[in-house]
Amino acid sequence: MSRSFSRWLLRAASLLLCLLFWQFAANGHWDLGLVTFANVPTPLAVVQAALGLGDSGNLARHLGSSLGRVFAGYGAALSIGVALGLAIGRSKWAEDLLLPPLEVLRPIPAVAWIPLAILMFPSSELSMVFITFTGALFPILLNTVHGVEGVDRRLIASAKSLGAGRRAILLEVILPGAAPSIITGLAIGMGTSWFCLVTAEMIAGQYGIGYYTWASYTVQNYADIVVGMLLIGVLGMGSSLLIKRLGGLFTPWHRPRGKA
Repeated sequence: MSRSFSRWLLRAASLLLCLLFWQFAANGHWDLGLVTFANVPTPLAVVQAALGLGDSGNLARHLGSSLGRVFAGYGAALSIGVALGLAIGRSKWAEDLLLPPLEVLRPIPAVAWIPLAILMFPSSELSMVFITFTGALFPILLNTVHGVEGVDRRLIASAKSLGAGRRAILLEVILPGAAPSIITGLAIGMGTSWFCLVTAEMIAGQYGIGYYTWASYTVQNYADIVVGMLLIGVLGMGSSLLIKRLGGLFTPWHRPRGKA
């Protein structure tokens, strides 16, 4: 049995154990003291709710709304976060000018931005995209700064000694050296953008996975709540994995250290 197959088998067994625990706990209405499963739907009820969502014809509209908002906000965060990160990482003047206000804004949670975003933007759609943007911006920005500052200064000095200009140093030394850290920030930013989007959709949305989850809660459709949660998890995991895979294609020189 190959090592790769053994790892996939272990992962499948882990998921199966979680499903079995969920089934027994929900079906038996377990009460564990701090946690109770009395009102938690069984996996079969969740599957039936998911099939019902698919048959209703609303699944594509919910998915399309959420994906459009996520990738619009994420795309803006990618462009601005990487650009600001390169500037802050390379210039002490830019660091002193830009980093203090960004550090003040960074701890503010997404839900706190929602009232101001609704006031700032003419439509709820733009306000939700902005919330997604704020969630993705800071992981991308900080990882870019970390990656740029971590580039070996001897490589930059060697490039200068060979006659490389600022543009060549940026494109051929700084960006390749910082790329692994930037890709990590992009993957983290994708996950946080989903988290922030769902928060925004619960308050300001009309369609979307977050709106569907919150609407299911208000009418006490517990199985539909879990369907929404699982959709968010799968979409977030899948999009983050996609970013990592694309990052691996663009950085063939970088290979993470193997695990024992």
